[in-house]
Amino acid sequence: MLQRRSLLGAGLSATWPAWATHPQARDLIHSGGVVVAFRHALAPGTFDPPGFRIGDCRTQRNLSEEGRAQARRMGHWFQAQALVPAQVRSSPWCRCLDTARLAFGTTQVWAALGSPQGAADATNEAHLGELRQVLADVSGQPGRFEVWVTHMFVLSALVGSDTAVGEGLVLRADAAGVPLVLDRLPSGAV
Repeated sequence: MLQRRSLLGAGLSATWPAWATHPQARDLIHSGGVVVAFRHALAPGTFDPPGFRIGDCRTQRNLSEEGRAQARRMGHWFQAQALVPAQVRSSPWCRCLDTARLAFGTTQVWAALGSPQGAADATNEAHLGELRQVLADVSGQPGRFEVWVTHMFVLSALVGSDTAVGEGLVLRADAAGVPLVLDRLPSGAV
């Protein structure tokens, strides 16, 4: 029987994201006062095509089948750990919305998480300020966490480092409101 369980466990681990065995991340999320900020799941290509429109997924880069499976794995891990976000927020881009919905079921569209590419500098700065403020607010709420689904450029501007497709960052703001990366949840699909 032990051999059968070992084989079943080996098969299961092959389908879970690489971060499924990150007990530190799980404990940080469970204790709350954090945001788990994901870069959207796999959507092949770079940038959206000319003439794309927010709200019209036919004009945007979208999740591949692998990306859709990757998003579902994110959600399965949170369910298996009994981690339920107080709120799930997403960029209005379809690849982010689909990642959030496939992983967590529902999401709130938040323009501040939208891609800064092509937006005015003043708009980008305002959005970044809004993200920092909400992160600081969440950081002061033990036992509660949020999930954000966004783009590489947004996460890079917020924390100063790159993220892989489908990777999550466990974030908290320090006393001065500076975003800190407490742990990384590496993508299981890349």
